[in-house]
Amino acid sequence: MGRYVTRRLIQAIPLLVAISIIVFAIIELAPGDAAQMYIDPDKGSDPEYLAQVRESLGLNRPVYVRYWAWLSRTLQGDLGFSFRTRRPVSLEIGDRLPNTLLLGGVSLLMSVVIAIPIGIVSALKRYSLLDYVLSTLSLVGISVPVFWVALLLLQVFAIRLNWLPGVGMHSVREQYEGWAAVVDVIRHTILPATVLSLAQTASWSRYQRSALLEVLGQDYIRTARAKGLRERQVIGIHALRNALIPTITLIGLSVPSIVTGAFITETIFGWPGMGRLGVDAINGRDYPIIMAVTMLSALLIVLGNLLADIAYAWADPRIRYD
Repeated sequence: MGRYVTRRLIQAIPLLVAISIIVFAIIELAPGDAAQMYIDPDKGSDPEYLAQVRESLGLNRPVYVRYWAWLSRTLQGDLGFSFRTRRPVSLEIGDRLPNTLLLGGVSLLMSVVIAIPIGIVSALKRYSLLDYVLSTLSLVGISVPVFWVALLLLQVFAIRLNWLPGVGMHSVREQYEGWAAVVDVIRHTILPATVLSLAQTASWSRYQRSALLEVLGQDYIRTARAKGLRERQVIGIHALRNALIPTITLIGLSVPSIVTGAFITETIFGWPGMGRLGVDAINGRDYPIIMAVTMLSALLIVLGNLLADIAYAWADPRIRYD
């Protein structure tokens, strides 16, 4: 297993370099000039002043020089400085990363805890009324746009009923301490975490249902039942572990969303996380932040796939990487 993990990590290096080149090229080809976002409106028409702004942002150098400088700094752990705030990118990400880890971790946990039991129940009660109801709800969850659900929950629970806060991560008018502060954060987390987990829960439950139905039709399941094993043992020991493989793949691919956050959801709920940081960077043409968020997402996709492959060996003893 150790040899396999090392080989996969080495193979990821050229992949990440290729992704960085593509992202840097896309940013360079995007219409407009980042320097225009950071000029004084009173001096904006002065070519000499615009040249000074471009030089201060490092935009006056050729693209290949700028890419090589960015790559060299990144390999040394220096992500550069934000165009908007002039703060180190590492500090900008460090301020937002814990918030996104909280929101993404809660939403991922909610999806796993809800989706897998729903898929199991739906498969075991195949073609029953309960199966039809759960399948319909899953299809609705997959089809409904995330931003619509977010606005609906805001309208109902935050504005009309006033049960939960709808914006931010902390209450602005109150200064809570101790457990009161923890409860305040939990109340702010409920709505955005629910929105983030909705589509994942609906999709994962459908995959879990299909995978379990396929496994239940295999010969070794019929053999286990013929040996006189209880149905709970057949499902829990023989069927469920193999049926978890597709779901494990989806969970592994969802790991990047825990860190990079959800752009739409965090923007709607005003959550101070990586998703909102990415949106602000795109709107402000903050290239160092855009590169950092994108490459962090690419790195986590690679690691998520690796973790999913490792989890396969746990779920299915027939899988070996030696």
